[in-house]
Amino acid sequence: MIPPRPRAGPFDPAPLSPVARWLPAFSVLAGSLLTIWPVIAGIPLLPPFGLLMLLGWRLLRSDSFPIWGALPLGLFDDLLSGQPLGSAMLLWQLCLFMIDLIDQRMVYRDFWQDWLIAGGAIAFCLLAGRAVATPLAAHVDTALMLQLAMTIMLFPLIARICTWLDGKRGDA
Repeated sequence: MIPPRPRAGPFDPAPLSPVARWLPAFSVLAGSLLTIWPVIAGIPLLPPFGLLMLLGWRLLRSDSFPIWGALPLGLFDDLLSGQPLGSAMLLWQLCLFMIDLIDQRMVYRDFWQDWLIAGGAIAFCLLAGRAVATPLAAHVDTALMLQLAMTIMLFPLIARICTWLDGKRGDA
């Protein structure tokens, strides 16, 4: 007699295909690539789409990235954005550590709390990235505040895109 095949329960999920496993990382890389799109603007208002995708995936699914997952993704973003090498690596990793600490404390989060967490992480990354890039002239100006407000307001759309991709990932 052949023993029955074990079913995948909620605590023992079926193994993911390679495409489904790498989709979160590739979407963060694609978000980082969006920032090199040629846009003519008087002031830099383009949000950091790579950071938004990373936060969207991490707040949606805590198992989408390992704890060290922000390091190579931040390196890729540093190489594309022109920030000092290691700044996105450090800041993105600190954001993932912060979210892990919040996950250990909170049992349940709703979307408003995720948006607040993402807003704090975005503000931290943009302000600290500005301080790292120009340490002597790191004053907060109107362009940075506009970019910060636009990026925080864009997070629900990015969270929706991550949710849609997660649904496609389950189909793969």
